[in-house]
Amino acid sequence: MRDEDYIRAALAAAKLAGERDVPVGAVVFDSNGRELARAANARDALGDPTAHAEILALREAARVHGDGWHLDGVTLAVTLEPCTMCAGALVLARVGRVVFGAWEPKTGAVGSLWDVVRDRRLNHRPEVRGGVLEAECAQLLEDFFARQRHPES
Repeated sequence: MRDEDYIRAALAAAKLAGERDVPVGAVVFDSNGRELARAANARDALGDPTAHAEILALREAARVHGDGWHLDGVTLAVTLEPCTMCAGALVLARVGRVVFGAWEPKTGAVGSLWDVVRDRRLNHRPEVRGGVLEAECAQLLEDFFARQRHPES
């Protein structure tokens, strides 16, 4: 699969987010391109501040991957640049690649505000590709926030 295909899958996952949850989707693929897990943000739906799409997808991928919490060789595709919590989880899970869509200059921790995943002091550094289908990913978020500001529209 190509990175654009990974992000298209993440876009489909984002559309599973609840009405009040920011539509961010994440999908984890094994080294053969087989989908292991997908999730959408569910902080509001679950009342859980850690229920980001990446965290939920990593939890499920670890369950089905068969090697415990080690996710060596997997690719996580997500529609929005991961935050600090999610970037830390990617490093600790030893994810092989991270592919994301829209950049997040306010909270992004994979190259924008911080670059947690490339910090040489850490024991693992996944490969990263950002900005894949960036306009489509950003549009999904812009539409969501426009509806939040003007719910009657």
